[in-house]
Amino acid sequence: MEKIRKGDEVIVITGKDKGKRGTVSVRVDADHLVVEGVNRAKKHVKPNPMKGVAGGIVDKDMPIHISNVALFNPATSKADRVGIKVLEDGRKVRVFKSNGELVNV
Repeated sequence: MEKIRKGDEVIVITGKDKGKRGTVSVRVDADHLVVEGVNRAKKHVKPNPMKGVAGGIVDKDMPIHISNVALFNPATSKADRVGIKVLEDGRKVRVFKSNGELVNV
C-alpha cells in the first residue's frame, strides 16, 4: 500500500523548495512523484505548427523523491508521517502517526 498517492496534499521537507505545499499530480515510479508548483524547471520548446504548439520557454514541474515530501495533516496544519492500520473488517487504511486519525481521500 502506498503511503502517498495521487491527489494527496504534501509539504516539501527538504531541498530548494522546502516549506512549499502542493498536490501530487503524478506518481512517476515507486520513488518519485510530481507535485504541482514544486521543483519547477524551464524547458525550451520548439514550435510545431502541425500540432499547434507555439515555441518558447515553458515552466515544467519535475519529479521529486518521495523521501523529500511529507503528507499535510489539516488537523495540526503541519507535515506528518503516515502509518497503515488494519481495520476489523480486514481493510487497510492510512493513518497519521501523530494523532492516529484516518487520512481522507
